[in-house]
Amino acid sequence: MGDKAHTHPGAAGRATTADRPASVRNVVLVGHSGSGKTTLVEALALTAGALSRAGRVEDGATVSDYDEIEHRQQRSVQLSLVPLEWDGYKINLLDTPGYADFVGELRAGLRAADAALFVVSAAQEPEAVAGATRMLWEECAAVGMPRALVITHLDTARTGFDEMTAICARIFGGDDPDAVLPLYLPVFGAPGPDGHATATGLVGLLSQKIFDYASGERRELPPDPDRLPVIEEFRNRLIEGVIAESEDETLMDHYLGGGEVDVKTLVADLEKAVARGVFHPVLAAAPAAPGARQGLGTVELLDLIANGFPTPLERPAPAVTTPDGAPRPEISCDPDGPLVAEVVKTASDPYVGRMSLVRVFSGTLRPDETVHVSGHGLTDRGHEDHDVDERIGALSSPFGKQQRVLAHCVAGDLACVGKLSRAETGDTLSAAADPLLMEPWTMPDPLLPLAVRAHSKADEDRLSQGLARLVAEDPTMRLEQNPDTRQVVLWCLGEAHREVALDRLRGRYGVQVDAVPYKVALRETFGARAAGRGRHVKQSGGHGQFAICEIEVEPLPAGSGVEFVDKVVGGAVPRQFIPSVEKGVRAQAARGLTAGYPLVDVRVTLLDGKAHSVDSSDAAFQTAGALALREAAGEGAIQLLEPVADVAVLVPDAYVGPVMSDLSGRRGRVVGTEQAGPGRTLIRAEVPELELGRYTVDLRSVTHGAGRFDRSYARHEPMPTAVADRLGEREAAEV
Repeated sequence: MGDKAHTHPGAAGRATTADRPASVRNVVLVGHSGSGKTTLVEALALTAGALSRAGRVEDGATVSDYDEIEHRQQRSVQLSLVPLEWDGYKINLLDTPGYADFVGELRAGLRAADAALFVVSAAQEPEAVAGATRMLWEECAAVGMPRALVITHLDTARTGFDEMTAICARIFGGDDPDAVLPLYLPVFGAPGPDGHATATGLVGLLSQKIFDYASGERRELPPDPDRLPVIEEFRNRLIEGVIAESEDETLMDHYLGGGEVDVKTLVADLEKAVARGVFHPVLAAAPAAPGARQGLGTVELLDLIANGFPTPLERPAPAVTTPDGAPRPEISCDPDGPLVAEVVKTASDPYVGRMSLVRVFSGTLRPDETVHVSGHGLTDRGHEDHDVDERIGALSSPFGKQQRVLAHCVAGDLACVGKLSRAETGDTLSAAADPLLMEPWTMPDPLLPLAVRAHSKADEDRLSQGLARLVAEDPTMRLEQNPDTRQVVLWCLGEAHREVALDRLRGRYGVQVDAVPYKVALRETFGARAAGRGRHVKQSGGHGQFAICEIEVEPLPAGSGVEFVDKVVGGAVPRQFIPSVEKGVRAQAARGLTAGYPLVDVRVTLLDGKAHSVDSSDAAFQTAGALALREAAGEGAIQLLEPVADVAVLVPDAYVGPVMSDLSGRRGRVVGTEQAGPGRTLIRAEVPELELGRYTVDLRSVTHGAGRFDRSYARHEPMPTAVADRLGEREAAEV
């Protein structure tokens, strides 16, 4: 790495053999929003010869921003695949959104990849690096995924390259900051009018050569003698870091004894350490200048990917079972093995229909063959369980809006599959004669509610179909038809995620919807004992209606529901009509008494009543029972109950104080804290659901994206009078 004299695009090198897993590299780009991931992908595509100029393929299509929503929102909202060829290797770059709302797309990219490039902007505040990016780094570390870092935006740097490298080493290096070290140092030209200097080249610390990009073509130059002391300092530290991770334990003694270590040996050990996920080189990169053919650091980065990142053969595949859960032997990345592939992304195109991005883990996928589709059935998120056979359509390799036809896709590679009408993101494709199911990857829990309703009668028919297609594409969304509030609710990961959902419903699926205020499922109960008399007497010719009943209502402990007790004596209410009274009471309890919320945790006792031998009926006593309950509620004994959630908030130690203060401001009760790993605290609290509507957004703001939380229903408990009054005023204003 760093010693090759590339003077032409990599596509002009050896022919790519994508039929062999060893020639494939799957790399996911991870980074904070605005770090420059998409720009870096385009710069790499230009250097690899896939683009005629920055961001353009030969016919003028862009390599990214496939979705019109991305154009409107000016940010990436979905995973995109950009395949390149470099020196005989096929490199699948998986560009992921940097915004936290679309972490589901990022998790899909991690599932499909064998290595990760963490893109860090030198123009960003260090807190942006230390927030959500650190959690993603830890996710990759947990599965041993190799990682490298790329520092961008050096020309507008808020933080210098050396300082940003030190920050990354502190944040990502953990107990071993020497595991995160620069592989190259940037060379800067004279400062411009804005005071910022442009990086014009790189110094290879192992080769001690300068790779100059000032002309737009990478040229190799001897080092400036004035830079040699700085180069030597960084070079010695890099060599020590590489040797420390070497599998040859004699190298360190040899080096410390004053011996020279051959550069080829260092490069080989570096590549092995990177592939094993124990060493993380830092590089610098910048897009090509107008008219240039290569961007700063792009050749070095492509060489690192090709030579230092693992092949699909080196990464263990997820576990597989039969669809009914029976264990199966481990699968291997063998083109001749049993077919096992996974849908990592689903998208709908108005012209070509549904397209599925698939990673093949075993076997070879061919067009027009019948495969078995096994789904995990995320019923809690609106995804149906299914095990069906489907005939797939054409295979293609995406490049922006282009789809390049493929003859097949071997184990380790990725492809787009058409005409999979039933398959959803996360589903497994396997041989129809040997159905298999891969263990699912972790899906983030959507915690921001979006209540929607059809804008018009004509939209009602399309709404259910549009919602079904929406959640089929995005498993991080959860569709709920709330039986208590009778609302259709889409649970999202954040405000941007919510806006994309509305945009897709309206634009892609042609469903005009209105977002309406989300309602929390409240309850009513009696705060004290009360009595009521229901009198339903009408005479209008022929049979009339006659029913009178007297009841007593008393509160019960939480969770008791509605009890009905018969204490009528002397036949005041005939036996055949007592069930009618109970039916009327329960129906009225379900409808609510004051605010329309269900009545719970009460005992209703029927004490007395009157009947008529001719005019009494089942319907009359049902009505009387309901009237009696309403009269009892008229004494002002009704109390609103609100749901309370058990909340667990995981935050860096530095944010414990602000988070606990914020929870208190939400009427929350902190019930305990505990350490949850180095520098992390888990805060447990009980918080009313009414106060959690925007908590996923507010927590992200308070913790700079570094906090996350889970919640679960605990119980209903009495709502403070002042809160109930404010809620009533707000609901009255919305009517």
